[in-house]
Amino acid sequence: MNILAIDTSNQVLGVSLLNNGEILAELTTNIKKNHSVRLMPAVESLMQQVSMQPEELDRIVVAKGPGSYTGVRIGLSTAKTMAWALEIPVVGVSSLEVLAYQGKFFSGIICPFFDARRGLVFTGGYQFNDNKIEKVIEEENLLMTSMLDKLKKQGEKVVFLSPDIEQFKELIKEELGDLAIIPEPIYHLPKASHLGLVGMNLEPEAIHELVPNYLRLAEAEANWQKSQKERQVNE
Repeated sequence: MNILAIDTSNQVLGVSLLNNGEILAELTTNIKKNHSVRLMPAVESLMQQVSMQPEELDRIVVAKGPGSYTGVRIGLSTAKTMAWALEIPVVGVSSLEVLAYQGKFFSGIICPFFDARRGLVFTGGYQFNDNKIEKVIEEENLLMTSMLDKLKKQGEKVVFLSPDIEQFKELIKEELGDLAIIPEPIYHLPKASHLGLVGMNLEPEAIHELVPNYLRLAEAEANWQKSQKERQVNE
């Protein structure tokens, strides 16, 4: 099975080509540049390097968030358009689950997170059992302090994974002490090849049913809904 995996859900842009779980080619960049401009050239470059034609793809796997609203939309729209044009399945995977794969060989709780501003994070809890990833704490958009309270109650060692780890490192250490494990910087970036491995074994979704996993409304939409409720109350 030839898989194209695409992740533009956060600052990292990741593209990977896999064949039956083996990486054929992979690109990862961690720079603040426009994903919409760089994504398709990256896909085309990798496919040329491995001498693969688009028609040889069997599946497209895409990170569906949470993360940057714009980044999530870029990845999803590209993946869905390609899948529709090539008439192949498309699979969406949580960006948090993809990041959690960096802790695959850790026996405790894995806590991936992305900064959501104002002390909030997109986060969840995972563990690997029998080589399979399991969600042990539901994904949420909440205060980091609230997530740390949940983890303290578990009483287990926790490995924290995030491209935004520096913003929360001191808070994590203060709250969890020796229970907190924070690896070297290289482990805090998601890999598109992990995305492809996760999506390889998931059931494909109907293209029109694949939607972003924002975990919260965009600020503009939230403000609009708030104004509509206030308007209804005043009428």
